[in-house]
Amino acid sequence: MRLDKPIGILLLLWPTLWGLWFASAGLPPPDVLLIFVTGTALMRSAGCVVNDFADRNFDPHVERTRERPIAAGVIQPQEALILAAVLMLCAFVLVLFLSALTIKLAFAAAALAVIYPFVKRVFPLPQAWLGVAFGFGIPMAYAAVWKGLPLVGWLLLLATVLWAIAYDTEYAMVDRDDDLKIGIKSSAILFGRYDVLGVLTAHALFLGLMTGIGWWQLRGSFYFAGLTIASGLVIYQYFLIRKRSREGCFRAFLNNNWVGCAIFVGIAIDWWQNPQVLL
Repeated sequence: MRLDKPIGILLLLWPTLWGLWFASAGLPPPDVLLIFVTGTALMRSAGCVVNDFADRNFDPHVERTRERPIAAGVIQPQEALILAAVLMLCAFVLVLFLSALTIKLAFAAAALAVIYPFVKRVFPLPQAWLGVAFGFGIPMAYAAVWKGLPLVGWLLLLATVLWAIAYDTEYAMVDRDDDLKIGIKSSAILFGRYDVLGVLTAHALFLGLMTGIGWWQLRGSFYFAGLTIASGLVIYQYFLIRKRSREGCFRAFLNNNWVGCAIFVGIAIDWWQNPQVLL
């Protein structure tokens, strides 16, 4: 479940919180917030288990993943499937307390999570699929609060997809040599020698779209201050990945937690200061 490595939960949580604060024009109802935070942890954990099950024949051949429980033979694949089913069932029970539209979207979210481990075997840009999966909490947040799906929610989802392409390319740069050997596809392989440029381009499009959303939604200075801090962190990541070292690329990937955090803090304070809603 990788609870000892919460970076995945955090990268899934930040866009979900962006969506909740936008949809609620500030602090969301406590019960809705609790459901989404808990559901995020459950679904990310389930996704990790499904991923390890799907990659059980690949992970033993990759340096970074050979000690994962299934790859190392600590647990059996059937046990992993039971655990994934229990986690997803718990998440589904939580969704039952939300709107009918949110429940419908939950099925799509589950499908995205389950299919992702198999996408990277056939699709040259699986990071885009991951971005949709990691950003799907945004339309679910709007469905829970608004019981509708306005355009701004889909634009926030698109921004999250661009962000995921950026940070997961950094992650894929760590495993590129191993992925080439075993036939796994990734954006790091697709971009080739333009991988650093690809990361910077995706980050720039992400921050540009978030800026445009802010102007359109009449956000204030705190929102843009959060984006400014995030931009500084992205520049820092460039210096980490420019030499393409495994350590540097992995540190850059982890740094995206602070990118998401900075943007969320800016959003939260700005909605508190300026609760005007424009959809």
